[in-house]
Amino acid sequence: MKQNKTLFWILIWTLGLAGQLCWNMENQWFNTFVYAKIAKDPTIISWMLAVSATATTVSTFLFGCVSDRMGSRKKMVSWGYILWGIFTIAFGLTQYMGGAGEGTVYFGLAFTVVAADAIMSFFGSMGNDIGFNAWINDNMDTDNRGQLGAALAVQPVIGTIVGTVAGGLLVGADDNYMRLFIVIGLAVILLGVVSMFAMEDSPQLVPSKKGTFSEQFFSILNVSEYLKHTELVWVNLMFAVFFISFNTYFTHLGNFMIYYLGFTPDTMGIIEGIGLILAMFATIPAIRMIRGDRMTMLIVLAVILNMIGLIMVVIFVSPETVDTSTIFNPVFMLAILLIGVGYILFLQTITVWSKQLYPEDARGQFEGIRIIFFVLIPMVVAPLISNPIIKQSGEYVDEYGFTAYLPTNTVFLAGAILVPLTLIPLYFANREHKKATM
Repeated sequence: MKQNKTLFWILIWTLGLAGQLCWNMENQWFNTFVYAKIAKDPTIISWMLAVSATATTVSTFLFGCVSDRMGSRKKMVSWGYILWGIFTIAFGLTQYMGGAGEGTVYFGLAFTVVAADAIMSFFGSMGNDIGFNAWINDNMDTDNRGQLGAALAVQPVIGTIVGTVAGGLLVGADDNYMRLFIVIGLAVILLGVVSMFAMEDSPQLVPSKKGTFSEQFFSILNVSEYLKHTELVWVNLMFAVFFISFNTYFTHLGNFMIYYLGFTPDTMGIIEGIGLILAMFATIPAIRMIRGDRMTMLIVLAVILNMIGLIMVVIFVSPETVDTSTIFNPVFMLAILLIGVGYILFLQTITVWSKQLYPEDARGQFEGIRIIFFVLIPMVVAPLISNPIIKQSGEYVDEYGFTAYLPTNTVFLAGAILVPLTLIPLYFANREHKKATM
């Protein structure tokens, strides 16, 4: 049965935004949760990033293969979202295991937090990365690709805005993280249940079985076959380079604003929110440019704006130059705006560019390949860059005599140095794209 158009867009926005709220909570509030409840140590965050990224990738390949063979995205969405919400709430329960001390207690608590995050990511990937994203790809055509690209680019920003502002209000001055995890978790569970009745798979989606399950699952490891998709290879490399830069600083943005600059969680959310709300307007002209196949120009612009915003943070933003008693910090907010515009334009463009290159009979599994470059590589490599930088530049001894580490401007400098490297794979992707469209 063909999905009703109105219901299709309702599902695009409700499922998409719920998923982005959950990912935002993991990428931003899980990290401040660690600093507030466990220890001010970026090493725990580094392990969370690496292990959860690995779990996400394994999940994407596993359920991508299952989804392709079943010929169904709906089941992945419904059960994935329900389990995602359950384990989001379960993650918050780790705070009741007791505060981190030294030795075995510290490592035991850190291990539990990392494991809980990985389980949540595993089912989140099942529901969102495979179920929801592959469902979108099944329904993408030349008429709606610009709008879908804009929606997919705007949703992470709205998720960041709502997740940061509402998250700060829910956490509150008393650091009540459990309240945040319960609200988001229940919302995701509810939408998983709703999708069971409201979602329809694309009529063009049919079961794609290529030999046994293991043969089809491991066929994705056929590197020579993947390398035949030359344009997609370079597009995926763009994903990796840009998001290595992005995860170098964004993972630590909340702790930078709260613990280094001195903002409260709610003020932090509002400052980010204003800049990112304005940044969303960039998607409107970008839709027309994507339709006009001017994707290379958009990505160049995105990289330049992102880099300028990061350099502004490095030069102009410090505890001495911000006023933590008010949200009115125009230079910092302008920097957030430029970073946000760059991020939105890049994500909007690269999402459409990559999805239109997937082979029709293996879209689920090719989402798994995308996750390697979008999630696994950036979240493994970025902490290898940011962690030593933070430990070198942000070490101090807290009031209890424990060594703590705060992210400083240097992580933004690292991001600014890395992001222009995105233009290297862009050059080759553009060359292959011109060949294909001649």
